[in-house]
Amino acid sequence: MSQPQRLSSKTLAGLRAGTRRFAYDRRGLETGIVHLGLGAFARGHLAEFTEDVLERQFGPWGIVGVSLRSPDQRQRLAPQNGLYTALCREPADTTARVIGCVTDCLVLPDAVEATLALMAQPATKIVSLTITEKGYCHNPATGMLNAAHPDIRHDIEHPDRPRSAVGLIGAALARRHAAGIAPFTVLCCDNLPDNGALVQRLVLEVAGLRDARLAAWIERNGAFPSTMVDRIVPATTEADIALAGALTGLQDAAPVAHEPFRQWVIEDRFVDGQRPAWELAAAELVGDVAPFETMKLRLLNGSHSALAYLGFLGGYETIGECVADPVYRRFVQELWADEIIPVTPTPPGTDLSAYAGSLLARYDNPAIRHRTAQIAMDGSQKLPQRVLATIHDRLAKGLRLPRLALTVAGWMVYVGGKDEQGRTFEVRDPLAANLAAALAKVGSNPAQRVAALLRIEAVFSPDLAANQGFRTAVEAAYRELLQQGAKRAVAACG
Repeated sequence: MSQPQRLSSKTLAGLRAGTRRFAYDRRGLETGIVHLGLGAFARGHLAEFTEDVLERQFGPWGIVGVSLRSPDQRQRLAPQNGLYTALCREPADTTARVIGCVTDCLVLPDAVEATLALMAQPATKIVSLTITEKGYCHNPATGMLNAAHPDIRHDIEHPDRPRSAVGLIGAALARRHAAGIAPFTVLCCDNLPDNGALVQRLVLEVAGLRDARLAAWIERNGAFPSTMVDRIVPATTEADIALAGALTGLQDAAPVAHEPFRQWVIEDRFVDGQRPAWELAAAELVGDVAPFETMKLRLLNGSHSALAYLGFLGGYETIGECVADPVYRRFVQELWADEIIPVTPTPPGTDLSAYAGSLLARYDNPAIRHRTAQIAMDGSQKLPQRVLATIHDRLAKGLRLPRLALTVAGWMVYVGGKDEQGRTFEVRDPLAANLAAALAKVGSNPAQRVAALLRIEAVFSPDLAANQGFRTAVEAAYRELLQQGAKRAVAACG
């Protein structure tokens, strides 16, 4: 039996009936957006919003992706002319859609000059990012640039051959400044508090190390709007690739699977107002993103992290499996109701309890297999904004935090690299070596292990680490996890 043809511009006529495809002429697409970190989330969120706009109001908003490290995405997308299948996974059905707005994918180490030239051309109006928290080379506990990071050190010494995202943005803006071209808008789409202001601060610091006049020009003329992004987009699996082929009739090496729900709240602040009309695709353009961002980081991302660490330790592979267990389901409902919602500001027109209920319904979707191990990655970068910010607020009000403390303790057990059966696993975290070294110095004593991790200032601010109530709660939760196991500790928490 012959293999199906590879998805590409030439094979689109072979798409099976029922597959939705773009209605515009791709040949007219001009690159207006350069996206750093073209992974599954960006292709299942930003690109789909942009696709919806192009179908309603065609314009110069083609997307070129830039991978900062791996050539994998380019190897998958280049033979397909940037085309890929978006699989919308509902509980009872999956529908397929071929996305056309991604026109190319570059790999920075192999194409520094081509990437800088593309970002410096006048037609590029937006540089967007989904590079995960660790990609910003900053200290998550303080939000400041980590000048000791190897990529930042390289970019300071070799500003025209950047490796980091912030170094790349600074170098491209330097070219535009020298050529008398207005800056592009920098649009962060990562889960970071006040993400626009954070990226602006990092870019200005890198630019200032190069030229104080450049930094002043960026600050005066640039735009770094904040955003809140929301959609569950699990890592692509072989099963997704097989399903995309079955639904479309064409072989696709780069499909993305996503839930039906999506949300994008954007601060409407762009250089010269140049942007796609994302509101046509139901994005929310607002004056202040902060309340939406805080709500999502704490309720969705915070609960995801809690379920990821405690669920992984309890032997659950996915978030859906966790919340199908009544013990974990009750835990996350009480985490929201008793500990997170009481200290979370309510966005306009939003009911936080109803929002939490909608999150649980999304977690229940059996078609979305969001793996606990995937969410558990890079916890040192995620914990401060997803969990510790809520803890700070509860401590300031003198409130208890048993479930939040158990979440932190769950992360601490997880970074030890052993599950409850004593089997070792890889801790995938940019601070993995530091965490392992800190634990190796203190042996197996629970109090000493907790204290060693609390001393890591890249994760825990000194004032939080020194708070006796917090230390006591986390140490007690850590002991409970070791003695009783995750599921019994979750059941007993309250």
